[in-house]
Amino acid sequence: MKRSFSPVAVGVAPVLLALLVTSLIIIIAGAQPLEVFLAIINGSFGTAIKISDTFVVWVSLAICSAGLLVTFRAGQWNIGVEGQIVLGAIGAVWATRLFEGGAPALVISTMLLLGMIAGALWGVLVGLLKIYGGVNEIFGGLGLNFVATSMTIYLISGPWKPEGTSSVSASKLLPNEIWLPTLEGLRVSPVSIVLALIVIVLVFLALRGTIWGLELKAVGQNDRSAFVLGVPTQRILLSAYTVCGICAGLVGAILVAGVRHQLVVNISAGYGFFSILIVLLSGFTAVWSPLIAFFFAALGIGGTALRLGLDLDSSLSGVLQGVLVVSFELVQGIRQKWFGGDN
Repeated sequence: MKRSFSPVAVGVAPVLLALLVTSLIIIIAGAQPLEVFLAIINGSFGTAIKISDTFVVWVSLAICSAGLLVTFRAGQWNIGVEGQIVLGAIGAVWATRLFEGGAPALVISTMLLLGMIAGALWGVLVGLLKIYGGVNEIFGGLGLNFVATSMTIYLISGPWKPEGTSSVSASKLLPNEIWLPTLEGLRVSPVSIVLALIVIVLVFLALRGTIWGLELKAVGQNDRSAFVLGVPTQRILLSAYTVCGICAGLVGAILVAGVRHQLVVNISAGYGFFSILIVLLSGFTAVWSPLIAFFFAALGIGGTALRLGLDLDSSLSGVLQGVLVVSFELVQGIRQKWFGGDN
């Protein structure tokens, strides 16, 4: 008779395994694990500025993860989130050019709106390629990611190139009055935090308490059976890509309006790919996703303290993130093979 892991063990075991493996790597690198972990914590929460920077990253990861929960619920491996973030950023910058000189509140609102629309259109395109073109969503998403990056390079080296400069790394800096308001001396915008919380709550309620959420789950479990039972599978799939695209586009707009204040080549900063790992670690649940996103944000910001304080490469925090994901999948595999599958 097979045994089963308790939910607590399933959650704690990957963390302990990741800490053990990372500690061994740190020792091999010639450092003390405790010093490294304390440096990461201090680098994330040691000052108000560091806490603010952690929340800046958390906003993007939390919103993207919420959107990905929708497409994953529908059984779709939406790898195109990076491109949808980029399109959201492009839409936000385009709004500033359409309403240049307009009232700041109007321009900022339009930036967020056009960012979400652009992200949604890019997300729906992945869905259309899959449904009507037979293109796997993984390949369609990755392909559109490259297209989005190429569009960014074209815009900042051509039509949106800053006057009087030979640089092709970014568009011109936006005027201060159309930046998202921030706390004094800090980079985080309360508006972005509120938007993230709204998205998290809406996705949670939609997945847990609506017919649409049940239809998403039915399509994700077996799309053919769902269709036979009367679920409009194509429409549900497109709606999932639309919602995820809206979330990713919102992140792109926030990165422009509240963080970078211009369009840059790598504006997505890998948030889309990190969010996929976060959703996997969360077990595809909307409750754990924002908490794990905060953990990843803290590791990302705290990693910079390793080079400054301990003369270690900041990528060591990325090693911890990667080892954590692998450890989680390993524990899940062992649990399913030897201890009786899901609890």
